[in-house]
Amino acid sequence: MLKKILSIAGKPGLYKLVSTSKTITLVESLIDKKRLPIYPQEKIVSLGEIAIYTTEDEIPLKDVFAKIKENENGNNIADEHKSNNSKLFSYFETVLPTFDKEKVYASDIKKIVNWYNLLIDNDIDFEKEEPIESSKADKESESKKESKEESTEENKEESTEE
Repeated sequence: MLKKILSIAGKPGLYKLVSTSKTITLVESLIDKKRLPIYPQEKIVSLGEIAIYTTEDEIPLKDVFAKIKENENGNNIADEHKSNNSKLFSYFETVLPTFDKEKVYASDIKKIVNWYNLLIDNDIDFEKEEPIESSKADKESESKKESKEESTEENKEESTEE
């Protein structure tokens, strides 16, 4: 489900993907449920693509959210954890002890905490596995690729016959 939840640069909160076209992407705010168009020049990031640096490797954001949910028993994160940077870091260390303290900033943790609370408030299940769907464009490009391969093989056969 996180692939359809978007963060848009310069806009507060998170947005749910409603539809896309060549010229615009239509999204709905998780905060006030208003729909708005997003144009191609705006920077959009899917939460499904975000990972957090750890000392060993990167961990997907959905796994971080799952650890927070387990730590908070499915409830929102209390405001006391967000009061200052030292409390933010100590809270995040209880959730993800191996996070890279040099690469993960307080502003990153604040976003994660706010995003988690928004997802919980909107009953969005971020632990649910998403089915892998190939889009129409992917299917078309695959069929074009196959037809090119077939025509190349035919050309090779014709040239060897001569």
